[in-house]
Amino acid sequence: MLSLTLEDFMVELNDGAIKNVGPNNKEATIKLFDVESAEAREFGDKRVKLVFDDADGNEIQVSLFPEDIEELLADLDELEENSAVFE
Repeated sequence: MLSLTLEDFMVELNDGAIKNVGPNNKEATIKLFDVESAEAREFGDKRVKLVFDDADGNEIQVSLFPEDIEELLADLDELEENSAVFE
């Protein structure tokens, strides 16, 4: 299931073209539940791309620098040691 929340979001659709309307203060929150596959791969010369897919064909891609990946791995290690999630 994909959940998409858009804040202060308004666009103009004219003859198939999408154009921003109003100030550039838009925000979005995207959540993907029931992920069926997750993959990490190189993205350019300096980043790692994480790709998550669900059974409905929804996909989220996230590009992170190596130091962000290291922080994420540290968070996962801490969860594995201290959380019941990994039991």
